[in-house]
Amino acid sequence: MERKLKTWQGWLLFAGTMVVVFVLGLVVASMLEHRAEVASVFNNKKVDIKGIEPRNEIFKDNYPREYATWLRTAETDFKSEFNGSEAVDVLAQRPEMVILWAGYAFSKDYTTPRGHMHAIEDVHRTLRTGAPTGDHDGPQPATCWTCKSPDVPRMMEAVGVDSFYNKKWAFWGSEIVNPIGCSDCHDSETMNLHISRPALREAFARQGKNIDEATPQEMRSLVCAQCHVEYYFRKSDNYLTFPWDKGITAEKIEEYYDEAEFYDYKHALSQTPVIKAQHPDFEIAQMGIHGQRGVSCADCHMPYMAEGGIKYSDHHVQSPLAKIDRTCLVCHRESEETLRNNVYERQRKANEARNRLEQELAKAHIEAKFAWDKGATEAQMKDVLKLIRQAQWRWDFSVASHGASFHAPQEIQRILGHGLDRALQARLSIAKVLAKNGFTGDVPMPDISTKEKAQQYIGLDMKKEHQEKEQFLKVTVPKWLEKAKAKGRLAQI
Repeated sequence: MERKLKTWQGWLLFAGTMVVVFVLGLVVASMLEHRAEVASVFNNKKVDIKGIEPRNEIFKDNYPREYATWLRTAETDFKSEFNGSEAVDVLAQRPEMVILWAGYAFSKDYTTPRGHMHAIEDVHRTLRTGAPTGDHDGPQPATCWTCKSPDVPRMMEAVGVDSFYNKKWAFWGSEIVNPIGCSDCHDSETMNLHISRPALREAFARQGKNIDEATPQEMRSLVCAQCHVEYYFRKSDNYLTFPWDKGITAEKIEEYYDEAEFYDYKHALSQTPVIKAQHPDFEIAQMGIHGQRGVSCADCHMPYMAEGGIKYSDHHVQSPLAKIDRTCLVCHRESEETLRNNVYERQRKANEARNRLEQELAKAHIEAKFAWDKGATEAQMKDVLKLIRQAQWRWDFSVASHGASFHAPQEIQRILGHGLDRALQARLSIAKVLAKNGFTGDVPMPDISTKEKAQQYIGLDMKKEHQEKEQFLKVTVPKWLEKAKAKGRLAQI
């Protein structure tokens, strides 16, 4: 028997259908509007750009809104409870870090990062790059330039990837002159997001993945993952490599390094073969709730803006806390104050564990040196060095990443906890080694209460370091820039 709908059911069905049609209409209108915007942008191009164009100013007339916001990456006035956009001397704040990096350039200079606009300037100024005295000198390999400029993919295309890496850092000083910008993430002709450096593409391929199959939303993170990741320079040829073959967790990357018997440096005090973490932002972000839900880096660090009916990404890449109304509040309904305090709470708790780990790890390095001085053998110190290596890797993996305590707070607390456990185990093992060598008292601790005292303790001549760098900035860098201008490497507009 045919069943008829009741009157109210018919009206409900009608209303529901109208709502669906209305929503679909909005979606279609939005798509058409977006296509019209894109067509308008491309039909009104004022400059025809082809190939790899590293001069960011060339894009100004075609994409004035994006360019104007990109210029703001030069600003250094944002501050939060922890860090901001101003360069801050972290070694002065936490002098234990000088001890942790003894024997490595980071013990000389480590400051908080500034915006993309300062990339070239900051590479010139940091004491970590040393002070080359000529165009072909310098202690660091050219690989150090890889993430600092769109001139890098230009030079890789011109001379080959291997040839680019197989030079000293200063060799390309007059070629790598434009700060991080348009061609790092966009194809200059189509402005589609693209991968401009080989390391990420190669890491995907070794895992059996085709990065060209990534969705547009995934690409909004993958272009960032070209640089904001853990990486190392292959010992044989300084080739930039991502250690993701076994996975992207701290333990899987450590397993990769252990199997390759890789270390960045031998610690000057403990003689530990240390792995120096870079900045595994992408890896850690994938372990947190936002990454797991498909939120991209750009969603939070480059939120959308609207002007005259045109929607575009804000290229003032910075902390989402600087613009909560366009980042967090897009999805969350709490107040700005509540959301900001939620972030601070996670950071405070992670920093408690971080500070304890830094203190115990610094003592472990100092005590290990004392054990060596007391006649400890390599066999006696083998387990000690393994524990210190594991503790330092977990500490560095957690703190080297920008925003780690927010991106994946549970994972960071877990890693820091395991690091603290290993640091304490290392100190206990050292005490046993010392006892076997006839020492049972407390190891005397040096005064490392300031950066200067810590640097003096590990034997750094910082006066000489600063003098050499000052001379380099006054003499060599101006010559590089003058040569670059003569070659047309910098935009003259």
